[in-house]
Amino acid sequence: MARRTLAGMAALVAASAVMTPTVAEASPPGSKDVTAVLFEWNFASVARECTTTLGPAGYGYVQVSPPAEHIQGSQWWTSYQPVSYKIAGRLGDRSAFKNMVDTCHAAGVKVVVDTVINHMSAGSGTGTGGSSYTKYNYPGLYSSYDFDNCTSEITNYGDRWNVQNCELVGLADLDTGEDYVRGAIAGYMNDLLSLGVDGFRIDAAKHIAAADLANIKSRLNNPSAYWKQEVIYGAGEAVQPTEYTGTGDVQEFRYAYDLKRVFNNENLAYLKNYGEGWGYLKSGSAGVFVDNHDTERNGSTLNYKDNANYTLANVFMLAWPYGAPDINSGYEFSNNDAGPPNGGRVDACWQSGWKCQHNWPEIKSMVGFRNATRGQAVTNWWDNGGDAIAFGRGSKGFVAVNHESGSLTRTYQTSLPAGTYCDVQSNKAVTVNSSGQLTATLGSNTALAVYAGKSSC
Repeated sequence: MARRTLAGMAALVAASAVMTPTVAEASPPGSKDVTAVLFEWNFASVARECTTTLGPAGYGYVQVSPPAEHIQGSQWWTSYQPVSYKIAGRLGDRSAFKNMVDTCHAAGVKVVVDTVINHMSAGSGTGTGGSSYTKYNYPGLYSSYDFDNCTSEITNYGDRWNVQNCELVGLADLDTGEDYVRGAIAGYMNDLLSLGVDGFRIDAAKHIAAADLANIKSRLNNPSAYWKQEVIYGAGEAVQPTEYTGTGDVQEFRYAYDLKRVFNNENLAYLKNYGEGWGYLKSGSAGVFVDNHDTERNGSTLNYKDNANYTLANVFMLAWPYGAPDINSGYEFSNNDAGPPNGGRVDACWQSGWKCQHNWPEIKSMVGFRNATRGQAVTNWWDNGGDAIAFGRGSKGFVAVNHESGSLTRTYQTSLPAGTYCDVQSNKAVTVNSSGQLTATLGSNTALAVYAGKSSC
C-alpha cells in the first residue's frame, strides 16, 4: 500500500492462510521485461528519457506516477489522493500524457500507469485540475453511496473485512463491490488504454477484493493489458498475495526485504536458490524490485543511500532469472514527505536531486544482459561460502559479484563459447578460453557481467 502519509502508515499486522487460485501467465509480454519506474517525473521528462536512455538501453517498460487529478500540495503522496479521473495532475495534462505515450512507443518502450482505484481523498477542497470535492463527494463521479460503510481507519490486518472495507490512512474507501464503482474505475482505465497505455500497476490492491479487481479487469477494452498488483505480504495476514495471481502479476515484497538483509548482514552465498526456493510467488507471477517509493522511505529495503550494497543488489536482480524487475528511479530526500524537485521536471540526470538510478552505468548495462539471457537457466553457480558469488545463464551470459572487503582473483568455469566479451560493469574486454574458463580480478564491491552478442566495449 502506498504510504500516503496523513498520520503515517498503519503498522502491518497478521492472520490466516488462503487458497491458491489458478496462476495467470502475467509477466510482461515480449523479450524485454525490465521496467524503469520514473517516480514523480513529469510526462515531458519521461518522454525525453524514453528516447535518450530507456529505449537504447533495452528497457521494455516505463512506469509513470498517477496521472489523475489529485489534491493540491507539494508532497509526493498528494498524487495518491485522486479527486477525479481527469488527467490533470502536477505531472502534466492529457496532451502531455498522450505525447509521452506516443514518444515512448516510438522508442520501443511500453507504458505502465500507477493506478489509484482503491480510494479517493481524505479532505475537501479544489483539485489540481480545478475540480471541487469533499471527502465522500466528487461531483460527476462519486457520491457518498459509492464508498464503503466503514468510515474509520484500518486497524487489524488479521481481519479481511477490516482490510478491504475500512480506510487506508483515512482515505475515502471506494465500494468496489458496487457495479457503478466498478464501471467508473474501468472507464478511467479504458480512457488510459485509449491513449495507448500498455498496462497498470494497481496501487493498494490488497485493500480491494481479488474478485472486484477481476470484475474491473474484465470490463477493460483490452483485458490482456499488463496488470501488476501491490499486495504486501504479511505473515499470517488475512489477505495474501497468492489470492491475486489469477488476475496478473503481484509485487513480491519479500524479495526486496530479504535482499536488504542478505546484502547488509548475511552472505550472498545464500542466494543460490533465490526466489521460489525461498517460498516466494511463482516466478511468472512475481514483480520484483530492490526498492520502491514507499520502501526507500520507510527503511524496509535498501535505497540509494546504501551505495554499493544498493547498486550490487540491482545488478544481482537483473542478472537473476526470477520475476519481472522494476528499477526504482526517484530523487534525493531527507524529508520523507518531500515532493519531486522542480515539480517533477527533470532537466538532467544527477542534477537538482534527481538520482536517475535507471541510468547508473552499473544498473543500465544489466538491462541488455537480462534481455540477452532471457529464458536461460542458472548454470555454473560458484560461491566462496561468504560474499562472493558467480553464476552463468546457460551459454548466453555470466556474472560474478564480489561483496567482500578485499579484491578477489580467480578462474571461473562458464558455459560461454570461447571468445572475447565486454565486461559491461568495467567496460573492459574479457577472454573466455576454449574450455569456457574466464579469469578475472574483482575489486571489493564490484561485479563482472558478460553476455553473448556484446563482444566489444
